[in-house]
Amino acid sequence: MSKVDAVIGCFYGDEGKGKVIDYLAADADVAVRATGGDNAGHTIRVGDVKYAMHLIPSGILSGHTVAVIGNGMVLNPKVLFQEIDNLKSHGYDVDRYLKISEKVQIILPYHSLLDLALEKARKSSKIGTTGKGIGPAYCDKYERCGLRAEDLYGDSFEERLTELVESKRELLKYYDPENAAEYDACLDPKKICEEYSEYARRMEPYVCDTVTYLHKALEEDQKVVIEGAQATLLDIDFGSYPYVTSSNPTVGGMLTGTGLSASDIGNVYGVIKAYSSRVGEGPFVTELTDETGDRIRDLGHEYGTTTGRPRRCGWLDLVTLKYAKRLNGLTGLSVNHLDTIGKFDRIQVCVAYEIDGTVTEDFTTNLKALNRAKPVYREFEGNFGDISGCASFEELPENAQAYIRFIEEYIGVPVKFIGVGAGRDEMIVR
Repeated sequence: MSKVDAVIGCFYGDEGKGKVIDYLAADADVAVRATGGDNAGHTIRVGDVKYAMHLIPSGILSGHTVAVIGNGMVLNPKVLFQEIDNLKSHGYDVDRYLKISEKVQIILPYHSLLDLALEKARKSSKIGTTGKGIGPAYCDKYERCGLRAEDLYGDSFEERLTELVESKRELLKYYDPENAAEYDACLDPKKICEEYSEYARRMEPYVCDTVTYLHKALEEDQKVVIEGAQATLLDIDFGSYPYVTSSNPTVGGMLTGTGLSASDIGNVYGVIKAYSSRVGEGPFVTELTDETGDRIRDLGHEYGTTTGRPRRCGWLDLVTLKYAKRLNGLTGLSVNHLDTIGKFDRIQVCVAYEIDGTVTEDFTTNLKALNRAKPVYREFEGNFGDISGCASFEELPENAQAYIRFIEEYIGVPVKFIGVGAGRDEMIVR
């Protein structure tokens, strides 16, 4: 049997996972996504066309890879069909290469409304949610009142949906009484049922038992890639709680979100940028709120694929990366944006935290400690020059090689991929 290659973000998302996935999918039979919803995305440029993939695994862009939406995801049908229609308009045979788990949870209109109402109610304690309804959909999953894809086809669908809509209308009135009339107007059970019945009709050819499909693919020695969404420090259990997502975008979530077993996993590639970034609220030890941080943002075009929000930027944090290695069992690293950080004269890398006078190389999710943590830096020479044409590690300038080697030595994991430009092919593979 073949093994599954997994691609995982090591920090707060937006590390450029899509570029590595695009490379691995070139000769993959199956690409699967396990967690999250349209609050995350991969951006891939194919020729002159840029694709922002939020639900469908970006591996489908290879033209021959089956894309699987796993059971651990939450799916907004409206967004799904926007992606399907866009892919079809560019010549992709989606009908042949897309499969959707019968167990995937469905996002309904009240989920996004609840998301926004809850964020409003938090006032000064806002999490920074995207407002896509992801958290409320996962809440319904664990409250056992969510609707799976398979439920769209049952005889009781309309009755169940009507009951859910009515109960959520009352909940919305409780959280945001000022807008109660607006919620009543936009949550008409009959209209929602008609809309989702049409989604169900269009989705039906894609919905199947993806757990069995994936295991059979491995038994037939097919190459399977799991596309990670978001990243380690946003994990509901292991991230900087509560400033996290509502799922487990670590290797454990990949297993429960697909039905694969631990023994099915082969290589686990952790993806980082040559600096750090974050969208939304929460701690960020190496954040730079000065001209340097602004310059990193501008040079790296650091604006969210899904939200368009400017990302917070700072120096590379190896304390966080070591934590991600431990949680995910990383076997290789991908370092993107080496060209971006190489434009600085001097580069700082965080190698430890100082917390209340104690220096440590161990990451903590304790918010009070993180908010007091001061980065301990090691400085490197920058000015890498134009490295976009470098096709091998040996072609990189010595100071760029030294930067990569230090990351490998500190983490104890080899760097397998190095992004040297924004283009699809501007990546060194070692």
